[in-house]
Amino acid sequence: MADTDQDIDFDDLKRRMDGAMTSLRQEFASLRTGRASASMVEPITVEAYGQQTPINQVGTINVPEPRMVTINIWDKSLLGKAEKAIRESGLGINPVIDGTTIRLPIPELNEERRKELAKVAGTYAEHARVAIRNVRRDGMDQLKKAKSNGMPEDDHKMWSNEVQDLTDKYIGAVDKALETKQEEIMQV
Repeated sequence: MADTDQDIDFDDLKRRMDGAMTSLRQEFASLRTGRASASMVEPITVEAYGQQTPINQVGTINVPEPRMVTINIWDKSLLGKAEKAIRESGLGINPVIDGTTIRLPIPELNEERRKELAKVAGTYAEHARVAIRNVRRDGMDQLKKAKSNGMPEDDHKMWSNEVQDLTDKYIGAVDKALETKQEEIMQV
């Protein structure tokens, strides 16, 4: 009888599916929903001291009110570069400099932009589903190999079902996260 622990690493499959979910949550966090959030500026990098540096490492990000993000830049010489990075980030927000603070007023989203963002969220979710299905395929390939190396039919079937159940669970989580995000985006 083959040692199934060597043939299929179930924990690795689970870890990789968790990674797909984590990536999806980060992508969803970067989508602007009309409400201010520090996570919407976290992907922005600023040219600082000769290298690209995350914006949260050149200043303090705050959300003083529901429609405003402020970034207090620590080194005044980076103020212009941070403003430029925000303008070029594709957030569609015009930064306002006030001393060493950059204010980002979050405009109200119109219906067309909301629908656009809901589609983008759907695209992100589909990428996560594809990643999860790829992990499933890897697991099934491991099982196929294990079966050809002498894994009993019953074990093969049991592990195949386990991998499929895990896949279904994660695909369901992606669908639920998408539904929640789309509701949040469409909320006026």
